[in-house]
Amino acid sequence: MSVAQCHIRSCSILCSARRVGRLGHCENVVRTAYESRARGFCTHRTTDQASSRPVLASSGGIGNTMLAGLKKAFTKEPSESVEQGASSSFTDSGISWDDLQKKVQQRQAELQWETPDLENGPANARALKRSFGKGSKPVLKLYRDHAAWCPYCQKVWIQLEEKQIPYEIEKINMRCYGDKPAAYTAKVPSGLLPAMELDGELYTESDLIMQVLEERFPEKPLMPSKGAPTYHRAQKLLRLERQLFGVWLQWLCRSWSHKDSMETFMDTMEQVNAELEADGGPFFLGKELSLVDCVFAPFLERIVASIPYYKGVRLRGDGRFPNLERWFEAMEQKPSYLGTRSDFFTHVHDLPPQLGGCVSVKDARPMADAIDGDDGISWHLPLPPLDASSLEPYSPGEEPEMDRLRAVQRLVENHEAVTKFAARGCGQQGSPPVNAPLSDPYAKPGMQHLAAVDAGLRHVALALLDGPEAAAKTLHAGMNSAANGNALPGAPVCASAAYLRNRVGVPRDLPLPAARQLRAHLNWLIDELRS
Repeated sequence: MSVAQCHIRSCSILCSARRVGRLGHCENVVRTAYESRARGFCTHRTTDQASSRPVLASSGGIGNTMLAGLKKAFTKEPSESVEQGASSSFTDSGISWDDLQKKVQQRQAELQWETPDLENGPANARALKRSFGKGSKPVLKLYRDHAAWCPYCQKVWIQLEEKQIPYEIEKINMRCYGDKPAAYTAKVPSGLLPAMELDGELYTESDLIMQVLEERFPEKPLMPSKGAPTYHRAQKLLRLERQLFGVWLQWLCRSWSHKDSMETFMDTMEQVNAELEADGGPFFLGKELSLVDCVFAPFLERIVASIPYYKGVRLRGDGRFPNLERWFEAMEQKPSYLGTRSDFFTHVHDLPPQLGGCVSVKDARPMADAIDGDDGISWHLPLPPLDASSLEPYSPGEEPEMDRLRAVQRLVENHEAVTKFAARGCGQQGSPPVNAPLSDPYAKPGMQHLAAVDAGLRHVALALLDGPEAAAKTLHAGMNSAANGNALPGAPVCASAAYLRNRVGVPRDLPLPAARQLRAHLNWLIDELRS
């Protein structure tokens, strides 16, 4: 098998337009900042809240130890320190997983819920094979990251879904959360993602992959041909995307020139907003989604998540960029995009390990607390509405009953694996450590508390199914009888629930509306045990 590399001079409109960003980086160099750590170390930037100066440390040796302490002092991470509070013991008074499964099936019948068709239905992060109802064998294999963190994987993923090319998926972890499989690095020595196998050829650059897909599968073209009137406009827009990428990183990852960087970024956002109206919208080239939208989507998604969290400035939901609002609403009506869409919380914590750190300002703290669920409202019952006016706008809205069912179905279906995973919260941290705080592939669960964690999660499942009031009666009965012996400790259950809550990934595990239901019900358990 040969490997096709992306050579700038030989690439189409996509590669030529994206050749150099505002910061002067080729895509491969920028992607190195995202995941490759090619030089053997990465500079991490954390926030000194007092002075807004960066704190720098190497990720290896003594520097890594120093960094861990500095991050505790200066950076905001989602709270998991629930063991510090008093937690009630309880007995195992919950119903069994088998009975919970029967309840799930009954609720599915009541709500006429159909199991997602991962192969032929809408885009789904859990799919390993996509046929789109065509009944044909996959014609290519896409290698993308496990957690759906990688923006370069996402744009290819959206393109494949929009063109409905049958394909299979092999998921590879990014370096910031563990070593790459040897079988993959044997094929792709750089380890970079995405990669694509097609007709015995291996393609390793996202822009080249997208170009090849357009050339080899022209049935549904997403890019204008060279002779089309919109050809040069598409080139201009792709250059604008790289400009936006550059000024975003300058503001997000710098601790100096905050005001100037913000002004430059906002000016570029105004350009993007204007371009979205130039052809009538709602998409960049008019009424239909194009490859320009596929290219913009991953970074616009990350931009509107990270700027409120780190800089305290809303980009969606306040009316400043109406054409951008309209674009997101149109994208969120596309299953090809919605199935790949992440959420603010996932992005603001997956970006720092990929970029080497993001710099916060003090004024961002209220929004950061809301995004992290630390404001006492966002991830607590009763949940505030989720719609286009939320801090995290979500134009499709929510279906609370169905969202709870989606969450509990995944929990009950995978309860053994989920329980063991959650018990890492009361176990041991992994060694060697990884750069992503919300990913710890080498962690060891607290097996001595597995029965307690299992019992706690059954109460969460019951609360999702029958409501927190009904589940609280069962839980309180167990808390009241704990004095009679056979008590299960509450503190490790709280720690495990918090660990799981902070690692519910969107879209990897659940769509946003279902993920927030699961996070809130895990908080319900913590609050009940600590009350």
